[in-house]
Amino acid sequence: MSRVALVVTAEFEPEHREEILRSLLAHRERCLRDEPGTLQFEVLAPADEPGKLMLFEVYTDVDAFTAHAQGASIGQYRLEARPKITKMTSHRCQFGQEPSV
Repeated sequence: MSRVALVVTAEFEPEHREEILRSLLAHRERCLRDEPGTLQFEVLAPADEPGKLMLFEVYTDVDAFTAHAQGASIGQYRLEARPKITKMTSHRCQFGQEPSV
């Protein structure tokens, strides 16, 4: 099985940035600590877009991603921050392979 990546963009009113950022960073910490299949979880804050945060997450495989998507941590995040997010886009990606020469 191959690794799975998730690329997410969350948009919100800029006055909610700190609260959403705190919630996402706590979610990140829980996932890396409690979900063995979570390999990487980055929270990116564009300097020129105060109403946007981006996530880059990597999971060992589809099963680990599914466990994350159904886990307790994401449920807590959804209660805390999701109501303040006005638009969320996500892309589940497979890692590509180098072309053979």
